[in-house]
Amino acid sequence: MSNIYKALQERILVLDGAMGTMLQAYKFSEEDFRGDRFKDYPTPLQGNNDLLSITQPEAIKTIHGKYFEAGADIIETNTFSGTTIAMADYQMEDLVYELNYQSAKIAKEVALEFTAKEPQKPRFVAGSIGPTNRTASMSPDVNDPGYRAVTFEDLRIAYKQQIEALLDGGVDLLLVETVFDTLNAKAALFAIEQVKDERNIEIPTMLSGTITDASGRTLSGQTAEAFLISVSHIPLLSVGFNCALGANLLQPHLEAIANKTDFAISAHPNAGLPNAFGEYDETPEEMGEQIEEYLKKNLINIIGGCCGTSPEHIRVIANISAKYKPRRHSELISESN
Repeated sequence: MSNIYKALQERILVLDGAMGTMLQAYKFSEEDFRGDRFKDYPTPLQGNNDLLSITQPEAIKTIHGKYFEAGADIIETNTFSGTTIAMADYQMEDLVYELNYQSAKIAKEVALEFTAKEPQKPRFVAGSIGPTNRTASMSPDVNDPGYRAVTFEDLRIAYKQQIEALLDGGVDLLLVETVFDTLNAKAALFAIEQVKDERNIEIPTMLSGTITDASGRTLSGQTAEAFLISVSHIPLLSVGFNCALGANLLQPHLEAIANKTDFAISAHPNAGLPNAFGEYDETPEEMGEQIEEYLKKNLINIIGGCCGTSPEHIRVIANISAKYKPRRHSELISESN
């Protein structure tokens, strides 16, 4: 654990890019998603990317390796939808522990390989904890604004199961990401604190919200600063934003929080905004230029990519980041002493 605090003092850490973008290039069929083990499964499984950690582990391993080769310090596990709540879409709730455990195990194996080759640059695995497909603070039914499709307790139980499996699989830190509803995130953070107490361990936790549109707010209505304030009671490694926006549109929201916290600041924006076909056109060089503005303004400690980004994007970002010093903040200094 102290390793990541030490690394954060020394340099800007680079997070990986998109897992989904890389998997789409494989063009896996329904049969590929099923593999032998699930060939007779009663529901369609194509699109369940987390399942590929079981049915196509070599592809997942290869993608992790490509991001490390491109210069990433931290890779995320293939577990964005790894809760019973999200897996209910595929009737795979019973598989949640195995999905998270295997995803963490694969990522950790690759990280150890790269750390062994370059001991001066330790590689880390972040357990990816997505927002689920439900929201605890808003109604999905416009005719019944008081209705909730999920409760805080439902989320806490689901997240706790995911967290335990990720830790058992060997992750170095946890990343609660793409937060569109802070109440969902608080359930995840509560579960993390609960597991830490039960196991008597410390595990660094990153938290990353998503600003959904030009309003500059999360889906549940918080500004960047309000989001920061509402989670600052938790001992976090970093707080930041990912997804929804490209690097240039994300910058004002990073500026809004960078001088208001002692946590590290993270960002993993999309490769611009999607085009009419839902694809991302921003080149690694275009994205790199925008991210360099973050670095010039001393805004961030951890930088990576979200939708539409590839190892080529991460390579450019890593090369640019290497020229700059990380943002300084007291939290890191006290942790490393």
